Amino acid sequence: MSYRYMRVVVLFDLPITTDQGKREYRKFRKYLIKSGYIMLQESVYCKLAQNDTAADTLIDNLRKNKPSSGLVQAMKLTEKQYSRMEYIVGTSKSNIINSDERLVIL
Repeated sequence: MSYRYMRVVVLFDLPITTDQGKREYRKFRKYLIKSGYIMLQESVYCKLAQNDTAADTLIDNLRKNKPSSGLVQAMKLTEKQYSRMEYIVGTSKSNIINSDERLVIL
């Protein structure tokens, strides 16, 4: 089995104009956090996956926990592509371990 680390980046825009919309937003955001996703920006979350198959599983789980309305997008990137991210304004958060060091293999 090949270990080519991947990143799953989730971008979402959910309506929060109604109480039901706010509940779905909170539920989806809590799902992402409990699943180990790290917030890059508001409505942009990222998670490290061990390989392409694991990344596909993460995306399938997103489909199972999707909100009923709004826009949710998922993108798979290799670790090399992710590391080429360029910061135009601002810097990365250095207090978060955002590498394969936080991956625990049991």
